[in-house]
Amino acid sequence: MTQIFGATSTTDDVLSGVSLKGRRVLVTGVSAGLGVETARALVAHGAHVVGAARDLAKAGRATEQVRAAAEQGGGAFELTALDLADLASVRACADRLNAQGTPFDLVIANAGVMATPFGHTKDGFETQFGTNHLGHFVLVNRIAGLMRDGARLVNVSSAGHRFADVDLDDPNFEHTPYEPFVAYGRSKTANILFAVAFDARHRARGVRATAVHPGGIMTELARHMAPGEIEAMVSRINEQAAAEGQKPFQFKSIPQGAATSVWAGAVAGADAVGGRYCENCRVSDVVPDDQPISLVNAGVRAYALDPARAEALWTKSEDMVGERFA
Repeated sequence: MTQIFGATSTTDDVLSGVSLKGRRVLVTGVSAGLGVETARALVAHGAHVVGAARDLAKAGRATEQVRAAAEQGGGAFELTALDLADLASVRACADRLNAQGTPFDLVIANAGVMATPFGHTKDGFETQFGTNHLGHFVLVNRIAGLMRDGARLVNVSSAGHRFADVDLDDPNFEHTPYEPFVAYGRSKTANILFAVAFDARHRARGVRATAVHPGGIMTELARHMAPGEIEAMVSRINEQAAAEGQKPFQFKSIPQGAATSVWAGAVAGADAVGGRYCENCRVSDVVPDDQPISLVNAGVRAYALDPARAEALWTKSEDMVGERFA
Protein backbone atom coordinates (compact mmCIF):
# COMPACT_ATOMS: atom_id res chain seq x y z
CA MET A 1 0.00 0.00 0.00
CA THR A 2 1.33 3.45 -0.89
CA GLN A 3 2.13 5.47 2.19
CA ILE A 4 0.58 8.91 2.42
CA PHE A 5 2.81 11.76 3.52
CA GLY A 6 1.94 15.35 4.34
CA ALA A 7 3.05 18.74 5.62
CA THR A 8 4.65 17.40 8.80
CA SER A 9 6.49 14.50 7.15
CA THR A 10 10.28 14.69 7.36
CA THR A 11 13.03 13.53 5.05
CA ASP A 12 13.54 10.47 7.22
CA ASP A 13 9.82 9.71 7.08
CA VAL A 14 9.58 9.75 3.29
CA LEU A 15 12.83 7.80 2.81
CA SER A 16 12.06 5.20 5.45
CA GLY A 17 12.88 1.78 4.00
CA VAL A 18 14.19 3.30 0.74
CA SER A 19 17.63 2.29 -0.51
CA LEU A 20 19.43 4.76 -2.75
CA LYS A 21 22.59 2.73 -3.16
CA GLY A 22 24.00 3.16 -6.62
CA ARG A 23 22.10 6.43 -7.15
CA ARG A 24 24.08 9.57 -7.97
CA VAL A 25 22.58 12.95 -7.14
CA LEU A 26 23.53 16.59 -7.72
CA VAL A 27 22.23 19.05 -5.12
CA THR A 28 22.88 22.78 -5.43
CA GLY A 29 23.07 25.08 -2.42
CA VAL A 30 24.61 22.75 0.15
CA SER A 31 26.15 25.44 2.37
CA ALA A 32 23.07 25.88 4.58
CA GLY A 33 19.48 24.98 5.32
CA LEU A 34 17.50 22.79 2.97
CA GLY A 35 20.44 21.87 0.78
CA VAL A 36 22.41 20.43 3.69
CA GLU A 37 19.44 18.44 4.98
CA THR A 38 18.58 17.18 1.50
CA ALA A 39 22.14 15.94 1.01
CA ARG A 40 22.22 14.39 4.49
CA ALA A 41 19.02 12.45 3.96
CA LEU A 42 20.13 11.14 0.57
CA VAL A 43 23.58 9.94 1.63
CA ALA A 44 22.10 8.38 4.77
CA HIS A 45 20.20 6.06 2.44
CA GLY A 46 23.21 5.17 0.33
CA ALA A 47 23.26 7.81 -2.42
CA HIS A 48 26.40 9.43 -3.81
CA VAL A 49 25.73 13.15 -3.59
CA VAL A 50 27.67 15.87 -5.38
CA GLY A 51 26.97 19.06 -3.49
CA ALA A 52 27.43 22.39 -5.27
CA ALA A 53 28.04 25.65 -3.44
CA ARG A 54 29.50 29.10 -4.04
CA ASP A 55 31.51 29.21 -0.81
CA LEU A 56 33.28 25.87 -0.50
CA ALA A 57 34.81 26.68 2.88
CA LYS A 58 31.39 27.45 4.35
CA ALA A 59 29.89 24.40 2.65
CA GLY A 60 32.66 22.21 4.01
CA ARG A 61 31.82 23.27 7.55
CA ALA A 62 28.07 23.01 7.03
CA THR A 63 28.24 19.50 5.58
CA GLU A 64 30.25 17.77 8.28
CA GLN A 65 26.99 16.09 9.30
CA VAL A 66 26.48 14.98 5.70
CA ARG A 67 29.86 13.24 5.64
CA ALA A 68 29.08 11.56 8.95
CA ALA A 69 25.72 10.37 7.60
CA ALA A 70 27.42 9.05 4.47
CA GLU A 71 29.82 6.95 6.53
CA GLN A 72 26.96 5.48 8.53
CA GLY A 73 24.55 4.99 5.62
CA GLY A 74 26.93 3.72 2.98
CA GLY A 75 26.64 6.81 0.79
CA ALA A 76 29.28 9.24 -0.44
CA PHE A 77 29.60 13.01 -0.58
CA GLU A 78 31.75 15.47 -2.47
CA LEU A 79 31.72 19.21 -3.09
CA THR A 80 32.05 21.22 -6.27
CA ALA A 81 32.19 24.98 -6.80
CA LEU A 82 29.18 26.75 -8.28
CA ASP A 83 28.23 30.42 -8.24
CA LEU A 84 24.81 30.66 -9.88
CA ALA A 85 25.16 34.44 -10.15
CA ASP A 86 28.15 34.06 -12.49
CA LEU A 87 27.60 32.12 -15.71
CA ALA A 88 31.34 31.61 -16.11
CA SER A 89 31.26 29.67 -12.83
CA VAL A 90 28.10 27.81 -13.91
CA ARG A 91 29.69 26.75 -17.19
CA ALA A 92 32.92 25.76 -15.46
CA CYS A 93 30.96 23.57 -13.04
CA ALA A 94 29.10 21.92 -15.91
CA ASP A 95 32.37 21.39 -17.78
CA ARG A 96 33.92 19.65 -14.76
CA LEU A 97 30.93 17.36 -14.35
CA ASN A 98 30.84 16.54 -18.05
CA ALA A 99 34.57 15.85 -18.06
CA GLN A 100 34.09 13.34 -15.24
CA GLY A 101 31.36 11.75 -17.35
CA THR A 102 29.60 10.04 -14.45
CA PRO A 103 25.81 9.99 -14.92
CA PHE A 104 23.24 11.41 -12.51
CA ASP A 105 19.97 9.80 -11.45
CA LEU A 106 18.63 12.94 -9.82
CA VAL A 107 19.35 16.67 -9.94
CA ILE A 108 17.90 18.89 -7.21
CA ALA A 109 18.16 22.58 -8.11
CA ASN A 110 17.84 23.82 -4.54
CA ALA A 111 20.00 26.95 -4.26
CA GLY A 112 18.48 30.39 -4.37
CA VAL A 113 18.10 33.88 -2.93
CA MET A 114 15.02 35.75 -1.74
CA ALA A 115 13.90 39.38 -1.54
CA THR A 116 17.33 40.79 -2.29
CA PRO A 117 17.94 44.52 -2.73
CA PHE A 118 17.93 45.59 -6.36
CA GLY A 119 21.11 44.41 -8.02
CA HIS A 120 22.56 42.39 -10.85
CA THR A 121 24.47 39.18 -11.35
CA LYS A 122 27.93 39.28 -12.92
CA ASP A 123 26.27 38.90 -16.30
CA GLY A 124 23.93 41.84 -15.77
CA PHE A 125 20.71 39.99 -14.94
CA GLU A 126 18.42 41.04 -12.09
CA THR A 127 19.80 39.21 -9.08
CA GLN A 128 16.90 36.91 -8.23
CA PHE A 129 15.91 35.98 -11.78
CA GLY A 130 19.55 35.53 -12.74
CA THR A 131 20.47 33.42 -9.72
CA ASN A 132 17.33 31.40 -9.09
CA HIS A 133 16.40 30.74 -12.71
CA LEU A 134 19.06 31.52 -15.31
CA GLY A 135 21.95 30.00 -13.36
CA HIS A 136 20.09 26.72 -12.97
CA PHE A 137 18.76 26.93 -16.54
CA VAL A 138 22.30 26.92 -17.92
CA LEU A 139 23.68 24.36 -15.45
CA VAL A 140 20.92 21.79 -15.89
CA ASN A 141 20.80 22.09 -19.66
CA ARG A 142 24.56 21.77 -19.95
CA ILE A 143 24.58 18.53 -17.93
CA ALA A 144 21.35 17.12 -19.36
CA GLY A 145 23.42 14.56 -21.26
CA LEU A 146 24.65 13.19 -17.92
CA MET A 147 21.13 12.49 -16.73
CA ARG A 148 20.44 8.79 -17.20
CA ASP A 149 17.28 7.59 -18.92
CA GLY A 150 14.73 7.61 -16.13
CA ALA A 151 16.50 10.37 -14.18
CA ARG A 152 14.66 13.23 -12.55
CA LEU A 153 15.01 17.00 -12.10
CA VAL A 154 13.54 18.70 -9.03
CA ASN A 155 13.42 22.50 -9.12
CA VAL A 156 12.89 24.04 -5.70
CA SER A 157 10.32 26.78 -6.22
CA SER A 158 7.99 28.40 -3.69
CA ALA A 159 4.43 29.42 -2.96
CA GLY A 160 6.00 32.82 -3.60
CA HIS A 161 5.41 32.13 -7.30
CA ARG A 162 1.95 33.54 -6.58
CA PHE A 163 3.46 37.00 -6.11
CA ALA A 164 4.10 37.37 -9.84
CA ASP A 165 4.18 35.70 -13.22
CA VAL A 166 7.36 36.04 -15.25
CA ASP A 167 7.74 39.29 -17.22
CA LEU A 168 9.29 38.35 -20.54
CA ASP A 169 9.33 41.96 -21.72
CA ASP A 170 11.21 43.35 -18.72
CA PRO A 171 12.92 40.50 -16.82
CA ASN A 172 15.63 42.79 -15.42
CA PHE A 173 13.32 45.55 -14.13
CA GLU A 174 14.73 48.07 -16.56
CA HIS A 175 11.32 49.70 -17.00
CA THR A 176 9.44 48.39 -13.98
CA PRO A 177 9.78 49.72 -10.41
CA TYR A 178 11.66 47.09 -8.42
CA GLU A 179 9.83 45.22 -5.69
CA PRO A 180 11.84 42.49 -3.91
CA PHE A 181 8.98 40.02 -3.59
CA VAL A 182 7.70 40.66 -7.09
CA ALA A 183 11.18 39.79 -8.35
CA TYR A 184 11.21 36.72 -6.10
CA GLY A 185 7.80 35.68 -7.42
CA ARG A 186 8.96 36.01 -11.02
CA SER A 187 12.00 33.84 -10.34
CA LYS A 188 9.99 31.16 -8.54
CA THR A 189 7.41 31.06 -11.33
CA ALA A 190 10.34 30.67 -13.72
CA ASN A 191 11.54 27.65 -11.72
CA ILE A 192 8.19 25.95 -12.29
CA LEU A 193 7.96 26.86 -15.96
CA PHE A 194 11.50 25.60 -16.52
CA ALA A 195 10.50 22.24 -15.04
CA VAL A 196 7.46 22.12 -17.33
CA ALA A 197 9.53 22.80 -20.46
CA PHE A 198 12.40 20.49 -19.45
CA ASP A 199 9.93 17.69 -18.74
CA ALA A 200 8.35 18.11 -22.16
CA ARG A 201 11.74 17.89 -23.88
CA HIS A 202 13.11 14.86 -22.05
CA ARG A 203 10.16 12.68 -21.04
CA ALA A 204 10.52 10.51 -24.17
CA ARG A 205 13.60 8.95 -22.59
CA GLY A 206 12.02 8.77 -19.16
CA VAL A 207 13.67 11.87 -17.73
CA ARG A 208 11.04 13.81 -15.80
CA ALA A 209 11.10 17.23 -14.15
CA THR A 210 9.01 18.69 -11.37
CA ALA A 211 8.95 21.77 -9.15
CA VAL A 212 8.38 21.81 -5.40
CA HIS A 213 7.43 24.24 -2.66
CA PRO A 214 9.23 23.28 0.57
CA GLY A 215 6.96 25.36 2.83
CA GLY A 216 7.84 28.22 5.13
CA ILE A 217 11.10 27.49 6.93
CA MET A 218 13.40 29.73 8.94
CA THR A 219 16.69 29.51 7.03
CA GLU A 220 19.36 31.86 5.70
CA LEU A 221 17.10 32.51 2.72
CA ALA A 222 15.47 35.34 4.70
CA ARG A 223 18.75 37.14 5.42
CA HIS A 224 17.89 40.08 3.18
CA MET A 225 14.65 40.86 5.00
CA ALA A 226 14.56 43.67 7.55
CA PRO A 227 14.24 42.83 11.26
CA GLY A 228 10.62 42.15 12.10
CA GLU A 229 9.58 41.86 8.45
CA ILE A 230 8.96 38.11 8.63
CA GLU A 231 6.91 38.49 11.80
CA ALA A 232 4.82 41.26 10.22
CA MET A 233 4.26 39.14 7.10
CA VAL A 234 3.17 36.12 9.15
CA SER A 235 0.81 38.36 11.15
CA ARG A 236 -0.84 39.59 7.92
CA ILE A 237 -1.11 36.03 6.60
CA ASN A 238 -2.74 34.84 9.81
CA GLU A 239 -5.19 37.74 9.88
CA GLN A 240 -6.31 36.77 6.39
CA ALA A 241 -6.44 33.09 7.37
CA ALA A 242 -8.57 33.85 10.42
CA ALA A 243 -10.96 35.94 8.33
CA GLU A 244 -11.35 32.98 5.94
CA GLY A 245 -11.76 30.45 8.72
CA GLN A 246 -8.40 28.83 7.90
CA LYS A 247 -5.79 27.44 10.25
CA PRO A 248 -2.88 29.81 11.02
CA PHE A 249 0.41 29.62 9.18
CA GLN A 250 3.05 27.42 10.79
CA PHE A 251 6.75 27.27 10.02
CA LYS A 252 8.19 23.89 9.11
CA SER A 253 11.38 22.41 10.47
CA ILE A 254 14.22 22.03 7.99
CA PRO A 255 13.73 18.22 7.75
CA GLN A 256 10.04 18.84 7.03
CA GLY A 257 10.92 21.48 4.44
CA ALA A 258 13.35 19.24 2.59
CA ALA A 259 10.94 16.30 2.60
CA THR A 260 9.06 17.29 -0.55
CA SER A 261 12.30 17.55 -2.54
CA VAL A 262 13.41 14.02 -1.66
CA TRP A 263 9.86 12.67 -1.99
CA ALA A 264 9.46 14.13 -5.48
CA GLY A 265 12.95 13.06 -6.49
CA ALA A 266 13.21 9.55 -5.09
CA VAL A 267 9.84 8.28 -3.86
CA ALA A 268 6.92 9.59 -5.91
CA GLY A 269 5.98 8.05 -9.24
CA ALA A 270 7.58 9.73 -12.23
CA ASP A 271 4.33 10.12 -14.14
CA ALA A 272 2.62 11.55 -11.08
CA VAL A 273 5.08 14.42 -10.59
CA GLY A 274 6.45 14.97 -14.11
CA GLY A 275 5.60 18.47 -15.32
CA ARG A 276 3.78 19.23 -12.06
CA TYR A 277 4.19 21.30 -8.90
CA CYS A 278 4.32 19.60 -5.50
CA GLU A 279 4.05 20.68 -1.87
CA ASN A 280 3.56 18.88 1.42
CA CYS A 281 4.75 15.66 -0.26
CA ARG A 282 1.93 15.55 -2.77
CA VAL A 283 1.02 16.97 -6.17
CA SER A 284 -0.78 20.31 -5.85
CA ASP A 285 -4.07 21.31 -7.38
CA VAL A 286 -4.10 24.08 -9.96
CA VAL A 287 -5.79 27.29 -8.79
CA PRO A 288 -7.19 29.49 -11.57
CA ASP A 289 -5.38 32.80 -11.89
CA ASP A 290 -8.53 34.80 -11.06
CA GLN A 291 -9.36 32.80 -7.93
CA PRO A 292 -8.15 34.18 -4.57
CA ILE A 293 -5.65 32.06 -2.68
CA SER A 294 -3.84 32.73 0.58
CA LEU A 295 -0.36 31.59 1.53
CA VAL A 296 -1.77 29.15 4.09
CA ASN A 297 -3.57 27.25 1.36
CA ALA A 298 -1.97 24.78 -1.02
CA GLY A 299 -2.14 25.20 -4.77
CA VAL A 300 -0.27 26.36 -7.83
CA ARG A 301 -1.28 29.18 -10.14
CA ALA A 302 -2.29 28.11 -13.63
CA TYR A 303 0.15 30.52 -15.29
CA ALA A 304 3.07 28.68 -13.68
CA LEU A 305 2.17 25.42 -15.44
CA ASP A 306 1.18 26.88 -18.81
CA PRO A 307 3.11 24.97 -21.51
CA ALA A 308 3.03 27.91 -23.93
CA ARG A 309 4.35 30.23 -21.22
CA ALA A 310 7.05 27.66 -20.43
CA GLU A 311 8.18 27.58 -24.05
CA ALA A 312 8.22 31.38 -24.26
CA LEU A 313 10.36 31.54 -21.11
CA TRP A 314 12.71 28.90 -22.52
CA THR A 315 13.27 30.95 -25.68
CA LYS A 316 13.71 34.18 -23.70
CA SER A 317 16.17 32.46 -21.35
CA GLU A 318 18.22 31.16 -24.28
CA ASP A 319 18.34 34.67 -25.73
CA MET A 320 19.46 36.13 -22.39
CA VAL A 321 22.28 33.62 -21.78
CA GLY A 322 23.34 33.39 -25.43
CA GLU A 323 23.00 29.61 -25.75
CA ARG A 324 20.58 27.22 -27.42
CA PHE A 325 19.62 23.95 -25.80
CA ALA A 326 17.87 20.93 -27.28
